[in-house]
Parts: sequence; C-alpha cells; structure tokens
Amino acid sequence: MNVRLTSLGYGAAQAGNLYRPTTDAETQEAFDAAWDAGVRYFDTAPHYGLGLSERRLGASLAGRPRDEYVVSTKVGRLLVPSPETAHLKDPDMFDVPADVRRVWDFSRDGVLRSLEASLERTGLDRVDVVYLHDPDDHEEQAFAEAVPALVELREQGVVGAIGAGMNQSAMLARFVAEADVDVVMCAGRFTLLEQPALTDLLPVAAERGAAVVVAGVYNSGLLARDVVPDDATYDYAQAPAALLDRTRRIAEACAEHGVTLPQAALAYVRTHPAVASTVVGLRTADQVRQAVDRHAAVVPTDLWTDLVGRGLLDPEAHPDAFA
Repeated sequence: MNVRLTSLGYGAAQAGNLYRPTTDAETQEAFDAAWDAGVRYFDTAPHYGLGLSERRLGASLAGRPRDEYVVSTKVGRLLVPSPETAHLKDPDMFDVPADVRRVWDFSRDGVLRSLEASLERTGLDRVDVVYLHDPDDHEEQAFAEAVPALVELREQGVVGAIGAGMNQSAMLARFVAEADVDVVMCAGRFTLLEQPALTDLLPVAAERGAAVVVAGVYNSGLLARDVVPDDATYDYAQAPAALLDRTRRIAEACAEHGVTLPQAALAYVRTHPAVASTVVGLRTADQVRQAVDRHAAVVPTDLWTDLVGRGLLDPEAHPDAFA
C-alpha cells in the first residue's frame, strides 16, 4: 500500500455530532491534541453528520503540511438536498439538521460524485484512502461498478489506496480475496470480546498483503471503561447480562496484570500482523489524550494466556496463534 497509516487513527464521527452536539471549538481542540501527539491518520465519511464531519476535519487540517497526514473518507452514500426536511433532525444518530438526505449509490457515477463532493466539503486537494461504506445490501453493484471505479481512480493517482469499511468481516474477506483492494476497515469484529475476523478476513489479508484497519475496538462502549457500568452498550444497544458478566471478568484479569480493560482492548488488536492501524472515535482533547495514553500502555503478554486459561479468550485467538 502506497499510504502510511499511524498506528492510532483519529475517528471523526463525533465531529459530525454523533449522538449529541459537539462545538467547532471542541473539534479543533481535539484535532490539535491528536496532531500534537503524533496522530497523522484521520478518518471521516459523508455519513457522519451529513457532511459536518468532513467540513470540520477539512477546517482543522487547513494550513497543515499536506504530505504529513493521511485522510480517508468513504463512498456509497450520496448527500442529496432535502429542503422539505430541513426543519427536522437527522434520524440516523447524528444531531444535525436533516437538510440533506442519504441516498445509497455504489455505481461508478455515484462513486465519482461522492468523492468530488467530499473534496469540496473538506477543501482538500486529494483524499488518500477511499472506502466503500457499508455495502452490505449492495454487494454485487459494489463489486461490479464501485470497485472498478476506485481502481481507476487509484491508477490515475487521484487516490492512494482503496478498500471497504464494514461492521462485518465476511464480505471484507471477499473484497480482499477477489478485488484489487489495498486496505479494509473492520469495525467491531476483531476485538478482545469477539474475533470472527480471525476465521475469514485476517488470514486472507495476511496472505495477500492487504492492510486491516480496526475500528469499533471497544464494541461501541462495552470495553471503553476501566469499570464496566450496568448500562454499557454493545453494538450500539444495551449489553446483555451475560456479556456484561464476561467483560467484567476480563476487566478483573486485566487489573491483576496491572492494566486497564481499554488498554488491553487496544493492545490486543495490534497483535495481529495484518492490522495496520486502530481508529478510535474521538470527541474532545481529553478523550484524545486518554486514547494516546491507552495506546502507549505496555500490556504483558501473559495476560492473553491468563484469559485463555480462564475461558475468556479462545486458544485460537491467542496472539501466539497468529504471530
């Protein structure tokens, strides 16, 4: 891959007012903290805040040396003006006016239009990485039309790397095996709690030399705190009682080894050789500094062996099994 990613990436969904408003100043402060900490990979998408995340990220990057950072965005959802709903809030998790609406489009024209609009919103001269965003229900069009369009853009030098980003690993494995992609973003399917990507995506990525970016490393919140609260979320919903109990037992093991649950969650995904970067959603400067500290923590390797012994990690998911 002709694009170099920092080990820790900045996820900019919160800059699109994910769940609640975030101010321009908070976003700028968070970005500045990330930059000062050496983070140089920033991920966004039109979906995040109906373009707000892209606009804010572009403003935050303005004036920075272009060759010193990497930006990824996504295609597959066009933003179409919707004045008739402008007085309403976006119904899809983001606290922004619904003055545009998302339209699925994985056609060649849709890919080109989406990227052009992203460049306009960010004010950037280029995007380094372009992912197909959640093509779950558009698989055949994505393979037949969107991937060839991205390959063409890469061959023209318009983008540096291409791939797909999804909340599943099976289709990502197909992209790696059958399409000429450089990198995929796998959200939530390779974490300390669950590792389905170990059976499909990660082996083929390692074999073909494709990079894997891990997102959703906290499974939307369940692994994000030192002490697991009763209202912790898993995949954006209330975590079931059995999963809460298992996570708390993992946290107890982590504490016995002198590390926190979030530190272990970040360290675990980096143990696979196919993983190039971990993208963490960040809203404030304090969250950035916390993520950087967690990412830098040294986690003893015998923690993984202990978790296997306690029945909290499958032996096949032990890092020694895929080192």
